[in-house]
Amino acid sequence: MKFTMTLPQQFTEMTVKDLLEKEWLVPRKVRHFIRTRKGLLINGATCHFQDLVHPGDRITVILETSDYPERQILLGDPSLITVLYEDEHLIIVNKPAGMKTHPNQPIEQDTLLNHLAAYLAPDHQPHVVHRLDKETSGAILFAKNPFVLPILGRLLEQKVIFRRYQALVHGKLTKNLTINKKIGRDRHDRRKRRIDPKGGKPAVTHVQIARSFSNQTAIFCQLETGRTHQIRVHLASIGHPLVGDPLYSQADRQRLMLHAYELHLTHPFTDQVISVQALPGLWT
Repeated sequence: MKFTMTLPQQFTEMTVKDLLEKEWLVPRKVRHFIRTRKGLLINGATCHFQDLVHPGDRITVILETSDYPERQILLGDPSLITVLYEDEHLIIVNKPAGMKTHPNQPIEQDTLLNHLAAYLAPDHQPHVVHRLDKETSGAILFAKNPFVLPILGRLLEQKVIFRRYQALVHGKLTKNLTINKKIGRDRHDRRKRRIDPKGGKPAVTHVQIARSFSNQTAIFCQLETGRTHQIRVHLASIGHPLVGDPLYSQADRQRLMLHAYELHLTHPFTDQVISVQALPGLWT
C-alpha cells in the first residue's frame, strides 16, 4: 500500500519522526514498520527519521498489505450512498434513519458499511471511525485506508472532530444547558443504557434551543464524548426524551427525531477545514 501527501504551505518544518508521531499521530507499531523498512520517501527519495520535512514536500508512505489484513465485507447497494465529502483518504456520507452503521454478523449485507464498500470497490475498503445508532440519521465519517484510520480515531478522542445534532424533544425547554452525567449499561435490558453515577463512563452533552413549540422543543446537541445512546439517555434523564424514541420514550413517530446535522474536522494531512451539513435535516 502506498499513500502520498503534499505538506501544506502553512506547515511548520519538523523531523520525519515528529511528523509521524506528533503531527499525524501515527501509532507506534506503524511507525516502527515505516522506520525499519525505510517506508517513507521525501520527494521520492529515502530518508532518515531525523531528516527535516518542509512545506510543499511530497511525503510517500509505503506499507505492506500484511500489516493491515482486511476483513471481508459483503457488498451492498452503492446507489444507497449519499456522499457529503470524499478524498483519497476519507469519506463522509449521509446515513438514512433505520439503517445500521455496520454489520454485527458476517452474513449481514444491508448496512451502511456494506453499501459503502460497494460504492468504494474495488479501489478502497471503508473503515468505521465512529458510529450512529440505527435509528439516527446524518453525517458519518469513514476512513478509506487503514493508515488514516487510527489517525482519525485519535482526533476523535482528542475532541477536535466537531459533531452537532438536531433533535426534537418532548416538553418545553426554557434555557440552554449542559448535561454531565455518567452513562452505563442497563442491567435489565441489554439494548439500553442508563444514568449510572458510580459505575458509568463520563458523558457530556451541550444542549442549545433552536425553536419552541407548544409541547415540544427543537434543539441542537453537541457532544464532548461519544457514549452509546448518549443524547437519548441524557435527554430522557431530565424529563425531555426524544420524540419517536422506541427505547427511552413512547414511540409516537415513525422515526427517532435525532439527526447528525453537522460534522467539521481539519484534514490531518492537508490542514484543509472540512465542513459538511447533512441536509435536509429535521427542520429547515
